[in-house]
Amino acid sequence: MDGMTAHEDGLSALARLVAGGGVAVLSGAGLSTESGIPDYRGPDGVRRHRAPMTYQEFLAGEPARRRYWARSHAGRAVIAGARPNAGHFAVARLREAGRLSAVITQNVDGLHRAAGTADAVELHGGLDRVVCLACAAVSPRAELDERLAALNPAFRDAGSRINPDGDVELPDELVASFTVADCARCGGMLKPDVVFFGESVPKDRVERCYRLVDEARALLVLGSSLAVMSGLRFVRRAAKSGKPVAIVTRGTTRGDDLAALRLDRPLGETLTALAEHLGA
Repeated sequence: MDGMTAHEDGLSALARLVAGGGVAVLSGAGLSTESGIPDYRGPDGVRRHRAPMTYQEFLAGEPARRRYWARSHAGRAVIAGARPNAGHFAVARLREAGRLSAVITQNVDGLHRAAGTADAVELHGGLDRVVCLACAAVSPRAELDERLAALNPAFRDAGSRINPDGDVELPDELVASFTVADCARCGGMLKPDVVFFGESVPKDRVERCYRLVDEARALLVLGSSLAVMSGLRFVRRAAKSGKPVAIVTRGTTRGDDLAALRLDRPLGETLTALAEHLGA
């Protein structure tokens, strides 16, 4: 960071940056790993799990949608049961204290909201909602969970590991027996209210995030490898306009060359220390 002395540690420099207020946050999957939700990539940037289902696959046919909903239904308890960790609560405290001007998250787990950051912009949507692709009705995922359970009374959770997008690996024979629910209003195709890989973030949401970055004094990236353009574009936007960018995450990111300050530290511990240092 400009003005950082040779003997100043990273946390002190970060505290100086955030103390001035007007800092927008961009958070990624690494912020939720301490809540038991894995991230897509390890510290080395390599994808940990299989590639997630794309929007094109989901629309392609009934077998793909059955596979998605069976796996998602099996993994739902883990996602629904996840609780905010120290990092989420620290962000909420800093937001309430006026240090953070906005919170944009790439995560779909709803943990920023659960921690108290009610106005967090969910760039990629939320797994706690479903949307009908025919009538556009949005409904709570809990309602769909009840319907899926009623349609699949013999379904058992034989999944292995949970994936970042909320599903688990299941045997093919278990997937083949799963019954998918349609929209209760019009009978149309239901989709989780999230942006799939291969799908575009709604333009108005992107523009809103650009405005938040433009209005901020600095950008703080938390737990994101910035491997996909949906997040990296905001870092590039901030850097191009001369705003300082700070990144706190484990491992390397695609935005490291744009960062004025870079900390490779655990998120919960670091953000808690930051909030305490600033009296938030």
